[in-house]
Amino acid sequence: MTTLDFTKPDEDGADDKDGTGPVTADGMMPLWAVSLMWELRRGRQVILNGQIRDRWWFEDRPASFRDLLAGVLEARGADVVGWWDPVAGLTFPLPGHAERFARLAAGRSSGAQSTGDSDARSGPPARRGTQDDRDGRREGAPAEDAPPTDPRSRRGAERGRERQSLLAPRQAGPPRSFDDVVAVAHRLVASPDASVAFVFQDVDHHLPPGQPESNAGYLRLRAAMTDAVTPREARVGRPPHARNAVLCAVGDVGRLPGWFHLEDPRTATLHIGPPDPSERRLWLTWLRGEFNGAPEATRHDIEALVGATDGMSGWDIEALARTSWLRLAPLQKPDKLLELHRLNVSVDPWTQLDRDTVARAAGVLGTRVVGQAKAVEAVSAALQAAFVGIDFGGSGTARPRGAFFFVGPTGVGKTELAKAVAELMFGDQSAYARFDMSEYQQEHAAERLAGAPPGYIGHEQGGELTRRVQERPFSVLLFDEIEKAHPRVLDKFLQILEDGRLTDGRGQTAYFSQCLIIFTSNTGAEAVQGLLSDGDDADGEEIPYADLEAHFTHAVEEKFRKIGRPEIYGRLKPGVVVFDMLRRVHIVKIADRLLGQLTESVRERHQVELVPDTESLHPWITARMSTPEHQAYGGRQIRNELERLRTAVVAHFLARRPSPGSRIRLGVDATGTPWARTEATTGAGTEEGNG
Repeated sequence: MTTLDFTKPDEDGADDKDGTGPVTADGMMPLWAVSLMWELRRGRQVILNGQIRDRWWFEDRPASFRDLLAGVLEARGADVVGWWDPVAGLTFPLPGHAERFARLAAGRSSGAQSTGDSDARSGPPARRGTQDDRDGRREGAPAEDAPPTDPRSRRGAERGRERQSLLAPRQAGPPRSFDDVVAVAHRLVASPDASVAFVFQDVDHHLPPGQPESNAGYLRLRAAMTDAVTPREARVGRPPHARNAVLCAVGDVGRLPGWFHLEDPRTATLHIGPPDPSERRLWLTWLRGEFNGAPEATRHDIEALVGATDGMSGWDIEALARTSWLRLAPLQKPDKLLELHRLNVSVDPWTQLDRDTVARAAGVLGTRVVGQAKAVEAVSAALQAAFVGIDFGGSGTARPRGAFFFVGPTGVGKTELAKAVAELMFGDQSAYARFDMSEYQQEHAAERLAGAPPGYIGHEQGGELTRRVQERPFSVLLFDEIEKAHPRVLDKFLQILEDGRLTDGRGQTAYFSQCLIIFTSNTGAEAVQGLLSDGDDADGEEIPYADLEAHFTHAVEEKFRKIGRPEIYGRLKPGVVVFDMLRRVHIVKIADRLLGQLTESVRERHQVELVPDTESLHPWITARMSTPEHQAYGGRQIRNELERLRTAVVAHFLARRPSPGSRIRLGVDATGTPWARTEATTGAGTEEGNG
């Protein structure tokens, strides 16, 4: 905000005698309006883009973009401010400007057109009536009121009136079509006798880029912009003096042809962003009485709300006052008020959670993730803290509900725990979203998360991450193998963890205050096999969890220091969860779970009961997973070993074709070779088939 005066200079030109600085005045205006005036005085025409449909603070009152811009242009010295848009055509926002435009347009056209053209515009004299009219008049009645008695005379009178209306002069009005308005604007701004300004709004919708007729329209508009001159009456006061203005106002400059706004140094592009803190303070001070809890509000409450509304538009701030009453949220609680306003939902999954469910979260998660008691305990404690709502931070903070960094050997349940958390907290596994960071190894990949900037391909689609959070604010977001992402991508995550929000290329902000953020990493996993070989002693004792925890914690810290992002590790350090290796005692449980999934698949597809022979399978899988090279791959290696059993079942189905309702027993022999047998349900014997 500023207090610059853009009123017309005095006749003696002494508005700034020393010419060293701006002149103070009473009115207030946004900084983008001040930048616009500087660009015009530099001799440039301006393309305004961004939040052109917002409300702004102008001369101590709220004003629309149209009213503010027209008022500023008039204060700068324009006697006529015309405004064109595809719906209304050419209009005049300020009183008296339509009449001035008509006089200017008529004065400019009278010298360029012949007298005959002027006579044609005036039209022929009024006709006195046709012969049919005169024959059909009633005696003594006025000509206008005499209804013809003969039907033929009546039809003749109607035809006469139609011909008369076609030839009658029409009321003159401002041009409406884009080409006509551009032509008139071009004539006026190129004349030093006229002090005018024209604004063309949403021209990108009227002239879609890429079409030949659109290019011709943009060329005519650019000619009007570049041919504008400085009017004579403005050449007083402190130089430099602005030319007649021909401005464009669009929501997205990327929709304009690149050559139109990039290749011409006489044209400047000015982005209109959301209100700055001083403007938001004006809005909140003016609207203070409209908020719930306004009588008890203090200056500190207003300042807290000023900070919390960062990035919000003027319309949003006014709507926020209405939300405070609709959701019964006083302005003294800005974090809660902003949360209710942004989410606009009547049911908050966090408030709908059952207290007992949260209290026994460790037990629920432990049934899904085998052998990770430490990780489950850490995640459960963080979820309980998020549910209770106790945390470090003041009002207006919008950090995610929780941020975890899962690290450990591969195949030990990191992804499975994230899915289990989503189902526990939100009752729906679809609340879980996974982003594979191996796809974000290039520098430009950061644009995929938050969207391409204006003017680039895919800008209209927004970012993959921001779009997901905008659609489903209550989510568990898993960023898998985060160590593979480019450092620029990591910078986006730092903003999310600190501010709880991310703005995409379209200017729309995604808020992460209701999300759980989970990063997974295999950093340090390449050394696990060596640790297992060194840790297993002759008595069969496995490497302690404390040694694994120290190894992975050090590996992660070194990784972030190596890529030059130690601040990210500092933010994530409280949420680092080291997963344990797959212990021998848990191998059988995981194998039984996988075999249960295989049994369910056989029953569902073929109506055949598959019975695993645990007496032979348990010792076999335990022996197979006893080597360090197999232990290093965790649960994935168990599945790889059981793949041999699935192959035996498939071969048995192809060779024996068991009928629905039969039973197949699955096991391994003394040499470790899988076998499958169809058992007779009547006890008459079995039919064997080795895989």
